[in-house]
Amino acid sequence: MKEKDSKRITSSPLLISYYLSNKLLLEEEIPFPMKCHQTLISTHQLIPVKAIIQKGLSIQCMRCGNKKRTLFSTYPCSLCNQKHYYCRNCIQMGRISECKPLYRWNGIQMKHIYHKNPLTWDGELTQAQQVASTGLVKAIQRKEKEFLIWAVCGSGKTEMLFHAINYCLQQGKRIAIASPRVDVIRELYPRIQSAFEKVPVEALYGSSVNKKGMTQIILATTHQLMRFKKAFDVLVIDEVDAFPFYYDDTLAYAAVHAKKPNATTVYLTATPRKDLQKRIRQRKLPHVFVPLRYHGYPLPEPTMKMTFRLQQYLSKKQIPPNFLKWLSMRKKPERQLLIFVPTVQLAKDLKEDLCIELLHHRTIKHQSEFQEVYAEDQRREEKVNTFREKKLQVLLTTTILERGVTFPSVDVAVLDAGHEVFDEAALVQIAGRAGRSADDPAGEVVYFHNGRTEAMEKSKQLIINMNKKGKKL
Repeated sequence: MKEKDSKRITSSPLLISYYLSNKLLLEEEIPFPMKCHQTLISTHQLIPVKAIIQKGLSIQCMRCGNKKRTLFSTYPCSLCNQKHYYCRNCIQMGRISECKPLYRWNGIQMKHIYHKNPLTWDGELTQAQQVASTGLVKAIQRKEKEFLIWAVCGSGKTEMLFHAINYCLQQGKRIAIASPRVDVIRELYPRIQSAFEKVPVEALYGSSVNKKGMTQIILATTHQLMRFKKAFDVLVIDEVDAFPFYYDDTLAYAAVHAKKPNATTVYLTATPRKDLQKRIRQRKLPHVFVPLRYHGYPLPEPTMKMTFRLQQYLSKKQIPPNFLKWLSMRKKPERQLLIFVPTVQLAKDLKEDLCIELLHHRTIKHQSEFQEVYAEDQRREEKVNTFREKKLQVLLTTTILERGVTFPSVDVAVLDAGHEVFDEAALVQIAGRAGRSADDPAGEVVYFHNGRTEAMEKSKQLIINMNKKGKKL
């Protein structure tokens, strides 16, 4: 936090309350002068709580909920000359240890505004979107514990949230929209802020500048929820099936602890995992199903292209001939192109040869129109935005862009689609990047493989089934 912001907050007891309410923070995450910090503790407004608890042989981190001993290590403490456990699972959020407490607010709790007409978006929902939107508002009104919106890629899930958010703001409720993917949060932020122009919105993720977490609408990666405690009346988890949320129990722990006891948790996904589908069949999970894209056109169905000696080409950092043949025969070569590969190393290995081939086939006019991107790429956000602005024609990517990003007119190719990284959900989501615009609803989706996998077959069949259901509406 900037020094001027810290001074402004500490000058007002109400702002201190807004900053600290419903959070669990390390000392260094409370950017107030030491004198203010000590005063808050001495007046019992700020309560230190144990960050790591041991009971017999069991041990637990109270921020992320981690109980796995393999994810705890020890370090020599310079303050008390003893060795202490610290949690490695959430260390990227700041080190939690036995000797370093978390702090929770015990003073006056914040009260959020009852807005009269906060929604400034003047668009119209389709009939299918309206059904989902109404169902969600009713679920919140009934104080349902959970509600699932199962909607195909490109159905307009964000717009389906607007009236529910509007209702919550009118009732003085606080809302968080969380996602396991930072790219989802980056894309959601301007859209939510534009829909509620007069309501402050914060986006919290690793590299975000503003992390005060004081607003009535919070957008956050699921990791950032670890800093909140009983904070939200409604918690929306977008892309609930995405890695690492479905894989990491501590992120589910963070989500549970970030919401209030009577809160409604809303799940958004185009590809619910088996556990959610089972609960739907058992009628244990209220839900709504949206099998149609907002523009009414069907999802592009993938084409599978057998690629002999695929691994041999890729291991030699070469581009398979049938990919190059497809490249020269694309139906609309003016479309931008997303090329998915299973690993970061492969993206790096293929970059040089692929650039040469793209120039040769006149897919790009200059090498500056092509880039590769992956999770740890320092220029990740910049490259994605440049592609969105159509300053790049081709983007070579790992699965980080399988979901949560919208480009209006792209073709999609998956190299080595049979790799284990590309499970059914990933392939459906990847296919969903194409055909997002009503002006160009039929982008090509091609799986290049050296043997069809169950995931490939199931992903195609799921898309076919969705399109059949969409036709019935």
